Amino acid sequence: MIIVMEKSASKENIKRVVEVLTEHEFRVIVNQGEIYTVIDAFGDKTSITPGRISALDGVKEVKIIREPFRLASRDRKSEDTVIEFENGVKIGGACKPVMIVGPCSVENDYDGLKQVAFAAKKLGCEFLRGGAFKPRTSPYDFQGYEEKALKYLKRASDETGLLTVTEVMDSADLDLICSYVDVVQIGARNMQNFKLLKAVGKCNKPVILKRGLASTIREFLLAAEHIMYNGNERVILCERGIRSFDSTFTRNVMDIASIPVIKKYSHLPIIVDPSHGTGQRYLIEPLTKAGLIVGADGVMIEVHHDPENALSDGKQSLPIPVFIDMMNRVNKMIEHLHYEKKCLSADVD
Repeated sequence: MIIVMEKSASKENIKRVVEVLTEHEFRVIVNQGEIYTVIDAFGDKTSITPGRISALDGVKEVKIIREPFRLASRDRKSEDTVIEFENGVKIGGACKPVMIVGPCSVENDYDGLKQVAFAAKKLGCEFLRGGAFKPRTSPYDFQGYEEKALKYLKRASDETGLLTVTEVMDSADLDLICSYVDVVQIGARNMQNFKLLKAVGKCNKPVILKRGLASTIREFLLAAEHIMYNGNERVILCERGIRSFDSTFTRNVMDIASIPVIKKYSHLPIIVDPSHGTGQRYLIEPLTKAGLIVGADGVMIEVHHDPENALSDGKQSLPIPVFIDMMNRVNKMIEHLHYEKKCLSADVD
């Protein structure tokens, strides 16, 4: 709900509205404007009727928000959210798109990870990704090297200056993961793991939230809402493809349309993952370019020093030489797109 207070509403009137909402377990944000005070209230609307709020002294109007993802919505925040890191890297808005690259899994070969990290750094990439805890469909598949892998990521970060990303599967591992990496990732299979969403909502790290395999855009944004509702507004959405009835040629269907749709309804930054979105090496470059053209704030790509012998997802991982060739072309495209964005911003000003 949005409660608009009268111009003449006193501090006591505002305090009373907040007290009533809090008593009914609403999360309350008070926005003090030059003329009106507007109160955002998030909670179970069945616990108190809008009429009860309207009857309180000083209340001018009570509005029910149509979209349930209030915190993630442009109705609440019209400008794009920009997430900034301590080293100056930014994601969102008119900032240059970021590149998040690395192997699906961090393996027992630091030199291989180091090769990928240094190639990424040389090409201007900002993030190194790699799985330490791996969700695998089969219990017999490689599950990850856990803390050892986290130590490898941290070591590569120290040597290159790249920021690091890894997936969290269990809230019990969250503190350990946060002590090593810069960004935690919620994978597609955990997009509606609400206890995990709540836990990362209470951590102090930015979160990459991947779209579920069969999730609607509304469900995707509501998953982000869970994280934001619990206090962490540094959420980066990731379109990684959805499951289709036809998997003959691609692993998933890369829903390119979701990027401009989400840009219309949400202020959160969104990146694309063409590696999982297609599952095919030859499709990564065209889908990377397509994602950037329609407004993605970054790209996540799987890169491996020896894909043929990778412990997971080697088929969709780029060898380093192929990655270098692709990035030389993509970087030229990014320069042009970024220039156009700056020109558009200047025209508006």
